[in-house]
Amino acid sequence: MDSQDTLLDRFEQLNTIGASLSSERNIDRLLENILLAAKAITHADGGTLYRMREDGRALRFAILRTDSLGIAFGGTTGQPISAQFQDLALYREDGSENSSMVAAYSAVHGATVNIADAYSEEGFDFSGTRRFDASTGYRSKSFLTVPMKNHEREIIGVLQLINAIDPATG
Repeated sequence: MDSQDTLLDRFEQLNTIGASLSSERNIDRLLENILLAAKAITHADGGTLYRMREDGRALRFAILRTDSLGIAFGGTTGQPISAQFQDLALYREDGSENSSMVAAYSAVHGATVNIADAYSEEGFDFSGTRRFDASTGYRSKSFLTVPMKNHEREIIGVLQLINAIDPATG
């Protein structure tokens, strides 16, 4: 497939997202469609969608997908998110920002974070990622973490894409 076809495919995917944003009434299906389309557009192996807890103090795991591991939890799968995936606190007990977790940082600061390699990145705590990798044999590497905002520009969640896959080499 040449680059022109790839570009057209991406525009079609964006059109599909736009259509579902305007017509889909099932929030789980809508969020799942957003995550799956973002994974497809960025060629990511995995993705997590976090939703802001009602009290605004933490993010909760809403949808998890990792194609190479066959993981599909949350969303419309009927498979609940495991208790091992605990909420991510946005603030510490002393009220300070939790800027050590990438998804929490993205939500608190409203900033996109792009990490080439989690194992060599400094400034963020990837201990949970390393535990996940050790228990599954996975190797989390690249992360693209994007805050999600509603029409009033309030943070409502975070979209995190994991391990970009080169479409030419796999």
